[in-house]
Amino acid sequence: MAVLKGLIKIEGTLDNLTFYKGKNGYFIRTKGGISKERIQSDPAFIRTRENANEFGLAATAGKTLRRALSRLLCNSKDNSLPSRLMSTMMLIKNQDTTSPRGLRNPAVGLTTPEGKVLLQNFDCNENAILSQVLRADYTVNTTTGEISIPNFIPGTQLVVPPGATHVTLQSAFLILDFTTEVGDLQLSDPVNLPINLIPDNVTLAPAVVTGTGIKMMLLQLSFFQEMNGVQYHLNNGAFNTVNILRVV
Repeated sequence: MAVLKGLIKIEGTLDNLTFYKGKNGYFIRTKGGISKERIQSDPAFIRTRENANEFGLAATAGKTLRRALSRLLCNSKDNSLPSRLMSTMMLIKNQDTTSPRGLRNPAVGLTTPEGKVLLQNFDCNENAILSQVLRADYTVNTTTGEISIPNFIPGTQLVVPPGATHVTLQSAFLILDFTTEVGDLQLSDPVNLPINLIPDNVTLAPAVVTGTGIKMMLLQLSFFQEMNGVQYHLNNGAFNTVNILRVV
């Protein structure tokens, strides 16, 4: 590795030299590594090809789920969601005990009880973990997708971000075929409540989903600040939760 000295600052590749910027200046290194063609054909790299293929299957599964939940995630996610979901899908594909190495797939892993457990309780916004925000007991009907929170008191059973005056609760019922990427997402009517000490029996009942695949029940909490009679998303949804409560 060489250090580039002079007035011209170059980044990129020229012939067999790569110019790049480091924290201590600009550097030069020779272009090296193993060619793509060799990795794709050399028997010595069969494990590399297997790992790469399974990595791709996990990435596709994560992308399929994010797309299916896009209506919920528009205001309830963080920048690490793709990588965190990818890591979870890599664990789930390990539960595929029927496919040969290199073809293990989260779509198969999710058909097992162990695979479902790995996705259950996944938080789509790392900055708003449901278990740290909601302090109330709830029930989930895995047949209808209905979520009930009896005697819910927002003022004492929520960890409320500064400035929030209202909370909206909404559930989602999703069935998703990870192989065909076909899914059906149904949302309950939203329940908007002031953050006070008045108890309320909250029932979130989405329509029944149709199709085949993995079923999921999700809960979203969205925080708002009311000004002059109008509610605004608090900090553009940075404190909103979306949690996969159940996977069946």
